[in-house]
Amino acid sequence: MESQYQDTETKATESTSPVDDDMAGILTPRASVSTPNNEQPWQEWIDVVVEFLAKVPEQLGDFFGEYKQPLTTLGLILTAAITVYITLSVLDAINNIPLLSSILELVGLGYTAWFTTRYLLKASTREELFAEFNGLKKQVLGGGK
Repeated sequence: MESQYQDTETKATESTSPVDDDMAGILTPRASVSTPNNEQPWQEWIDVVVEFLAKVPEQLGDFFGEYKQPLTTLGLILTAAITVYITLSVLDAINNIPLLSSILELVGLGYTAWFTTRYLLKASTREELFAEFNGLKKQVLGGGK
């Protein structure tokens, strides 16, 4: 029994090495023990993820190329819905300010009265309005129409 105790004691002292005072506090790299069985599944998962990520740009390019017009239309509809929602929220916030909503209504009524008297009462001013409208339409849509 003593011989077994002595053997384990000598093995313990052999495995520990004395530390130099000059090397105190310095970390030295230590050889790690690798087990191929433990690393193999992780490597397989990493390979699958890398292969999938390598195929993503090609698949997205094909998807967006094939469905470009419907995706653009969906994006425009979504943008319009968000814009209407934000506009209604801002108008509701303005409407809750005590005098501001009344003042804005008066401004709107005044502009409507001015526009009616300026452009809609006489035939010559209506023609001028249609000419301005057609000029603006040509600028926006292009010259042909």
